[in-house]
Amino acid sequence: MENTVLSAKSSGQWTGYELEVLNISIEEVDAPDFLGSALRDPQTDPILLAHSVLLSNETHPAGPISRENGRFFRYLQDVARFADGPFTEMAITDFCACLLQLLDYDEPECVVHRYDELDMIMCGERVNTTSNVVVMDDDQNHLLLLQVDLPDAEAEPQLIAAAIAAYYHSNRHRQQLGLPTVKAKVFPGIVMTGSAPTFYLIPVSEALEAAVRRGQYPSEPTVVKKLRPTVNDMREYLEKGMESLANRQLIFQLLGAFKQFLQ
Repeated sequence: MENTVLSAKSSGQWTGYELEVLNISIEEVDAPDFLGSALRDPQTDPILLAHSVLLSNETHPAGPISRENGRFFRYLQDVARFADGPFTEMAITDFCACLLQLLDYDEPECVVHRYDELDMIMCGERVNTTSNVVVMDDDQNHLLLLQVDLPDAEAEPQLIAAAIAAYYHSNRHRQQLGLPTVKAKVFPGIVMTGSAPTFYLIPVSEALEAAVRRGQYPSEPTVVKKLRPTVNDMREYLEKGMESLANRQLIFQLLGAFKQFLQ
């Protein structure tokens, strides 16, 4: 692929072609490989015990519940209601921001933002990247990137482009402060299909960022790890997502374990 042409594109235009030209591959692995250990026993998993109302009621139960739990059910309902149409991206984005806050992804001293826009240099030109939801710390570091999966775009390449831009942004900010740049960083990422997440660990190095900036094929390969929940029917998982209580429990467990990568 050394002689293949790469051109400057915003993240919304990235496809599998850009990944191939940049020597980026995606490797699907199981949960123990991805997380470093097996998931906890559901009977003792603290994240499941802390959210028993959400994990024992498919929809908003009768009677009073906490404001946070009520928001979860309302936003989840909107994801199903606007599954197809002009409000799809908005509904999923709002649900994801609500979910991350509910599971304390904004602690300690972090913030969940919607519609994060960054720029980076690609093939000598400045291009824009957009993430639907991000988690950031007080030093403007991106700790998590989330991309909504839409029919007219390729979410995985978009997510990876946003990770490269986040790396570029972080090092540029460090240079402005007179700090040494970071040689490499692994960005946790999520692609959200409706209310069904797929998880990623995206390594970004100086060599990869330089290859994007110069429009050159990097000799060093980049391997992105991908985790999809182990379910009997992947099509059903992607269609129903957290509308299903069984899916919801598994997703909450994975989100609880995934927090270890925010750093």
